[in-house]
Amino acid sequence: MNYVPHKTKGSCRCGKIQFEVSSKPLITMACHCTGCQKMTSSAFSLSSLFPSSAFFITLGSPVIGGLHGGTRHYFCGHCMSWLFTRPEGMDDFVNVRSTMLEDTQNYRPFIECYTDEKLAWATTGAKYNFNKFPAQEDYPALIQAFADNEE
Repeated sequence: MNYVPHKTKGSCRCGKIQFEVSSKPLITMACHCTGCQKMTSSAFSLSSLFPSSAFFITLGSPVIGGLHGGTRHYFCGHCMSWLFTRPEGMDDFVNVRSTMLEDTQNYRPFIECYTDEKLAWATTGAKYNFNKFPAQEDYPALIQAFADNEE
């Protein structure tokens, strides 16, 4: 069990983009897809899903980077830190890169996805893993399990 604050701040590496979230994450995750590997220059990306209504940019204007499709990845235009993603068709949610948040240690991944693309040596300790993304109908139970784990 990790303590995750109800309100926290985040920023890019250079500090030109700053934001706040005013709720606990709905779920935390690691993604092992090759796209995340390339965008992070690492073995996986770490993210925390929040309601869009709880997410506020407090300084600066992020730019869209990565792939320029329906799913929008936002970056700092100066230091190029990947900050958050607005998944296509999920306007009520924002997927914030956990490493951009204060108290990064509190955002241990609860699920991991795209394990069929993961580097063999990469481990996260996530409780649940999926070859791709979980099915949409699985998310309510996963979100509840995450909330129960945080109590």
